[in-house]
Amino acid sequence: MRTYEVRTHGCQMNVHDSERISGLLEHAGYVDRLTLATDGRPDAADVVVYNTCAVRENAADKLYGNLGALKPVKDAHPGMQIAVGGCLAQKDQGAIVQRAPWVDVVFGTHNVGSLPVLLERARHNAEAQVEILESLETFPSTLPTRRDSAYSGWVSISVGCNNTCTFCIVPALRGKEKDRRPGDVLAEVKALVEQGVVEVTLLGQNVNTYGVEFGDRLAFGKLLRACGEIEGLERVRFTSPHPAAFTDDVIDAMARTPNVMPSLHMPLQSGSDRVLKEMRRSYRSAKFLGIIERVRAAMPEAAITTDIIVGFPGETEADFAETLRVVRESRFSSAFTFQYSIRPGTPAADLPDQLPKAVVQERFERLVAAQEEVSWAENRTLEGREVEVLVAPGEGRKDAASGRMSGRARDNRLVHFAVPDGAERARPGDMVTVGVTYGAPHHLVADSGIQGGAYSVRRTPGGDAWAALQDGATPGATGATAKPTVTLGMPSIGAPAPRAAADGPACAC
Repeated sequence: MRTYEVRTHGCQMNVHDSERISGLLEHAGYVDRLTLATDGRPDAADVVVYNTCAVRENAADKLYGNLGALKPVKDAHPGMQIAVGGCLAQKDQGAIVQRAPWVDVVFGTHNVGSLPVLLERARHNAEAQVEILESLETFPSTLPTRRDSAYSGWVSISVGCNNTCTFCIVPALRGKEKDRRPGDVLAEVKALVEQGVVEVTLLGQNVNTYGVEFGDRLAFGKLLRACGEIEGLERVRFTSPHPAAFTDDVIDAMARTPNVMPSLHMPLQSGSDRVLKEMRRSYRSAKFLGIIERVRAAMPEAAITTDIIVGFPGETEADFAETLRVVRESRFSSAFTFQYSIRPGTPAADLPDQLPKAVVQERFERLVAAQEEVSWAENRTLEGREVEVLVAPGEGRKDAASGRMSGRARDNRLVHFAVPDGAERARPGDMVTVGVTYGAPHHLVADSGIQGGAYSVRRTPGGDAWAALQDGATPGATGATAKPTVTLGMPSIGAPAPRAAADGPACAC
């Protein structure tokens, strides 16, 4: 029995790709090492797969450091194989095996489905296999999948990006946008719901340009409305849209479709119009603030998050002041904040006036402080309100010590809630209604249950699916089967582990 382990770095798109990688390996007969008893088994998996990211500044250093640490482990375990995939593999290609010749397989973002064959070929030929395709051959959703969560699932609606942002290398690594047909997307969502999933997140590098391939510029709004007609689907999320292509039709679809959640990730990147022009972001701060205003008019309870880059080449103090202004006016519930760093192969890498690290760091700290002040103030306004929480394992790092459980509210805020003595305890995938007793900068505390206030549990098919997995079964449309299975194109394998954490939104568009 050969075992495997997938180690994921990067965005939600990479997390979802890792589900495909796991499904492919299980379809080929491998077994997840983490699901096996350790008695008498080696600590190392027979196959270790790194699914990499190229967006972060230290992505390459992190990869080669991890590969270096794994070399003595491989030396001590004859027959062990190491594979590297994802965006950094697409970018560095054959350079990976030159720097780390103990790597057995390198595969790109366009040929995830080749991994099992490449592993077998590397074993048979006793030499490294590098296969990088420059365009997508098979849409990833046709591949087997091993989902990380029994009650929540990613659904890819498109891959690739047609934008030309000067700081971003993603289009070069993921290619031009490719859209799935709406019927295929909805079929996958319905299959997930039949297996107990109560929440789906629609994924794309730029979800609101969905439909460009088949000529329907309103396709994304239509897709959201269609998701609203799927019985049993309680929560729909999506990431990430682009402000330049965000339409009022999508706002209307969000506001009028009850299971589309009042949460929106809207990447700002900079509040300076001059910097936005240099970034080739085809919107300006006034348009961005207009979108925020219209979203809040339609959904006053919406929580809006964003991405911001500090220290883009040539950014002046006046430019940065504009970013702070837009942050304060937008009232984001939270923000993914990044210090600009050079990405070889991007137009911005060759721009003059690259800023000193000390200047970038100082501005970054001011931005984080400003956003934290906004986040804290926004969260304090929720004190005394009741929220419905989708319970999740692993969301609260201090849950064991505090005795609380955790999950996400409808607006995607993280909630830590107390369970009264003797009260029904929710399962991951169930819904809990609690009252917010304190709004912290990065989360909400809901101790209402132990203070004589609201606390109720609503069991869901998602909780049933999670419970079935604890018994080693795979939930399905008509119950559970004794053995997990993998199907082509429709995720049907679940795992007892929580959904893997992503570093940020889908490639920070």
